[in-house]
Amino acid sequence: MTTHTTRMLILGSGPAGLSAAIYGARAGMKPIVIQGIQPGGQLTTTTDVENYPGFADVIQGPWLMEQMQAQAAQVGTTLLWDTIVEVDLTRRPFRLVGDGGDTYRGDVLVIATGAQARWLGLESEEALKGKGVSACATCDGFFYRGKKVAVIGGGNTAVEEALYLTNHSPDVTLIHRRDSLRAERILQERLFAHPGVTVLWNKEVRRFVDGGGKAGLVALELEDTVTGATSRLDTDGGFVAIGHHPATELFRGHLDLDRDGYVAVTPGTTNTSVPGVFACGDVADKIYRQAVTAAGTGCMAALDAERFLQAAEFEEMAVAAE
Repeated sequence: MTTHTTRMLILGSGPAGLSAAIYGARAGMKPIVIQGIQPGGQLTTTTDVENYPGFADVIQGPWLMEQMQAQAAQVGTTLLWDTIVEVDLTRRPFRLVGDGGDTYRGDVLVIATGAQARWLGLESEEALKGKGVSACATCDGFFYRGKKVAVIGGGNTAVEEALYLTNHSPDVTLIHRRDSLRAERILQERLFAHPGVTVLWNKEVRRFVDGGGKAGLVALELEDTVTGATSRLDTDGGFVAIGHHPATELFRGHLDLDRDGYVAVTPGTTNTSVPGVFACGDVADKIYRQAVTAAGTGCMAALDAERFLQAAEFEEMAVAAE
């Protein structure tokens, strides 16, 4: 069993965690990044990335994360593989324990554990992810310019995704398993008023239909939740929009979370309910959920952490001088 000690401890290795590490290392905090079960975060499962600033040509998500990891290591970050199973945020330095028994201590903690999209759980869905099936219209809608697309869901996320897709597609279908939406009233009004959106009520997706070869998704097989009748909807893209799971179970009872389970932060900062603990990226952001915004809040977390440590050290010096 080993104890790892650092001024800045970062949990999570997606764009948010690695950006925090880069800024933290350049500030001399010698950060340790605990990479978790999916080093690199969600971008490691993303193929074509066209909307990350600085790259004129399409880049690959895994490659982008490899570059971020290399940059973080080059400026002085230690990247370790472990899964944290226990946290103690009652006093500084904060203490985390890995599943193998290693202990991690940090004067500040940056939480960048991210969130995962909820999926329908269909075998055909898994097979066609990235081949016509997506969980992010903002990320992938551009690829469906002028094509037919469908959005599955009935909450705010689904309605927002459907409205966003009308910027690219003249034919957007929203599929909901009930006869009314859960989305906010104002969003519903915008949806129903849009001429490019059709709503299919009381329908569930039973299968994403593969066209074979390079075709990818070509249709959805639907089942009526009232009558049981089946039907087919031809489409080029299927967007699953039934919410996200923030990776915050480890922090329940230790930090304030909002009603959806995201880490609550002070607006305009990455400060959590525990001084010295900061949250960035999708674990605290349920609105934007983009790699570039995650990276931005990672930068914010590092700057907030640096200022916190400076203030804490000044107070300690003042007390020692009394």
